[in-house]
Amino acid sequence: MKHRTVDIISLGCSKNLVDSERLLRQFEAAGYTARHDPADCAGNITVINTCGFIREAKEESIETILRFAAARKNKQLRKLFVMGCLPERYLAELSELIPEVDKFYGKFNWQELLADLGETHRPELYGERTLTTPAHYAYVKIAEGCNRTCSFCAIPLITGAYQSRTCEAIESEVQALVARGVKEFQLIAQDLTGYGKDIYGKYSLPALVERLADIRGVEWIRLHYAYPAHFPMELLRVMRERPNVCNYLDIALQHSSDAVLKKMRRNISRAETVQLIAAIREQVPGIHLRTTLMVGHPGETEADFEDLLHFVDAMRFERLGAFCYSEEEGTFAARRYKDSVPDAVKQQRIAQLMSRQETIAAQVNEAKVGRTLKVIIDREESGYYIGRTEYDSPEVDPEVLIENRGTLATGGFYPVRITGTQSFDLIGCVQPA
Repeated sequence: MKHRTVDIISLGCSKNLVDSERLLRQFEAAGYTARHDPADCAGNITVINTCGFIREAKEESIETILRFAAARKNKQLRKLFVMGCLPERYLAELSELIPEVDKFYGKFNWQELLADLGETHRPELYGERTLTTPAHYAYVKIAEGCNRTCSFCAIPLITGAYQSRTCEAIESEVQALVARGVKEFQLIAQDLTGYGKDIYGKYSLPALVERLADIRGVEWIRLHYAYPAHFPMELLRVMRERPNVCNYLDIALQHSSDAVLKKMRRNISRAETVQLIAAIREQVPGIHLRTTLMVGHPGETEADFEDLLHFVDAMRFERLGAFCYSEEEGTFAARRYKDSVPDAVKQQRIAQLMSRQETIAAQVNEAKVGRTLKVIIDREESGYYIGRTEYDSPEVDPEVLIENRGTLATGGFYPVRITGTQSFDLIGCVQPA
């Protein structure tokens, strides 16, 4: 029936996606037909899960809310709800500015949505989700919140203090997902490397990864959103010794200049960063590093930016993303510094930075030609099977294009010989078993 249909729209990061998947499961348990990011939102109820991290994300969230608010005003929707990071920060303002929304919920009270529809939230289903990803991989959120004090970042204002889930709860979730056919696990948190300090008194990510790697059926574990300061070095031993822990680490470094790192309150120096990267590469041979860098932080000079370019040239990150500083109210930088770098200069710097990285990324891809790599198949598309190596995370990293000359199973692993490159992707052919 139409009044038992709900559409959930997810914006922002994979951590938001996990919340949407949990909500989908709750709606389904209550007897609703629940859809995620449908091409046409024909459901009678729409829920928008928003992002509020940086200016561009907030603008996308607002534009999406306004589009659905118009549909609600025109009675094309019976109910419109908004949840997530944006109302967590701006609840009063949004409620006043967009009255067409039936109710706003923050990041942690979206369970109330069920009660407001006359349904019962089922806490016993917390570890259960309706996966929106392909059936062979899933994101697993191991913690919520952040205790770091980076000058530019509003995440701690949104999420609050760091809260680790117990090893037992995470292990139970992964076991349940394996039973459903999931083979690849992306471990995520606002700060992955802070895991466990709040509940175990010590950084416990290495022990957690080791426990998860022992679960039969876990083929790949990939680590996202590590923090460089106080990095748990024992993790490198686990990555080196466990074949199902991918040689891949997503570690946001933000900058290289000591002057900028100090203003950013990153609690690490350039020399310490270089030393850490050297140790990671030495202890986990062949590892691929993904990092995120920022340009245009208040006080960033031309010399600071040149330092960053030289750093990227020297470190040769296999994967790199970058974004421009945007002033976020309530953050240390917004209170302390003037947004001194003009937008035009920020855009020029990010273009120059990414141009350097494109050259490096192309060289990294070319070095794989002739090698045979283990590839997981994600989908079939336009005459090709599309897969990824252990060095590639879904959605953000290069893919492997395999010409469709036989039948490959989605979610299956195959030895693929890399024969060439195409733009940012690899081209390959399956090798005989």
